[in-house]
Amino acid sequence: MAGSQKTHSSIPSCTDPILAARRDAIKQLAGGFSDRVAVLDRDFNVIYANEFAWAEKASQLSDHQAKCYEAFAHRNDPCGTCPATKLYESPEVQSVACSVGGDGTACGMHQAFPLVSSSGKVDSVLVLFKAPTKPAKQTSGERVESKYESKLGELIGSSAPMREVLDMIRLVADSSATVLIQGESGTGKELVAKTIHRTSYRWDKPFVVVDCGSLTETLLESELFGHVKGAFTGAHATKRGLFEEADGGTIFLDEIADTTATFQAKLLRVLQEGEIKPVGGTQPIKIDARVISATNKDLVKLVKAKAFRQDLYYRLAVLPLSLPPLRDRQEDIPLLVQHFVAASCKRHRQPVRTISPEVMQALTETSWPGNVRELQHYLERAVVTTTGPALSCADLVTAGSKSAEHDLRSVSRGAVTQAERIWIVQALQQAGGNRVKAARLLKISRASLYNKLRDYCIE
Repeated sequence: MAGSQKTHSSIPSCTDPILAARRDAIKQLAGGFSDRVAVLDRDFNVIYANEFAWAEKASQLSDHQAKCYEAFAHRNDPCGTCPATKLYESPEVQSVACSVGGDGTACGMHQAFPLVSSSGKVDSVLVLFKAPTKPAKQTSGERVESKYESKLGELIGSSAPMREVLDMIRLVADSSATVLIQGESGTGKELVAKTIHRTSYRWDKPFVVVDCGSLTETLLESELFGHVKGAFTGAHATKRGLFEEADGGTIFLDEIADTTATFQAKLLRVLQEGEIKPVGGTQPIKIDARVISATNKDLVKLVKAKAFRQDLYYRLAVLPLSLPPLRDRQEDIPLLVQHFVAASCKRHRQPVRTISPEVMQALTETSWPGNVRELQHYLERAVVTTTGPALSCADLVTAGSKSAEHDLRSVSRGAVTQAERIWIVQALQQAGGNRVKAARLLKISRASLYNKLRDYCIE
């Protein structure tokens, strides 16, 4: 059995440099991982599987004939349906999940991710398997596990998209491979990078953040790589770069898409050689810092448009991670609201405020184009600018009208919102709560009244 595992655990040589880098990263990750991980090709052959993936039956299989359904599902024939095939049929699909039952797959696959070659084609898939089912009597333990999955560090979410993100963070945390985090502004890319660092073996080493978009090319190079005395005007002393400051820890390169082609070439060399050369210096310095980068732009499109180096993209995206916008994980909003309100009350020395079901529903149904950051700032503004034991819909409308914009259109919109709400409340009072009569008094349709009652959280 041990010998069989050793043979099966080796990844075949690959001529494609991108696939080779990704398979090496998977091997580094999965080798010490206690969950089952495997890589499969188009014909369901097992290219790689870590020690925990192999069942006892796998020891009887030939190295060149091991099929996933034989090794992991104990079947002689392929499963009835395998969602992993969608990754080959639709390259735009980023991941698929599987539920066991009926004629579906029985291997216990939890998720599958495409492994793309340098030509942009899906060559193979990375499969993560479900953890073994716990006995039914451990219901309290299952509740604890569910709670654990909804929070990792400061990351909060129990929706399917966020569970995928949290699972991937746990998977990649202890690797030294580069991670590329992509997502819209406000989705929490820096928080994800910090969580990866804090859950890794580097947790007690520095976590250094660099905003690449706010620095010029020359300044960015000096900040990251350091400089020697006299390297340029104003360099009165030798300065250590941020890569050196992050040695042993993690360096987070935010807004990596905003860097110039010249800087990208120098960063690529750092990633390839594992060493930096200070500005004006001649001796390279070895560094051991894990690189996590982030962007809110589509790097694949930028690569195709020749606006970002392809070789650097593949170096940065050994372990790609996509963050969902808040509109795609609305079921997480109640958890986030409770967390942000409690944190704001504590920060501003106020008693904890409660949130009514009507307020929570209104917040959940909002699209939040600024994502989690917008929600957080909106709630903090509501906490600071209002009083009382609970946040009401009126508080939220008031907080929302006090935006940073002070142009005439914004002021008019806020005034109209407040006036409409007052007129609707007065009409309902005059009509004794009868909504049909209130609509007649307001000279609007019942449907319009119902919509406004919902928008303004009027019961």
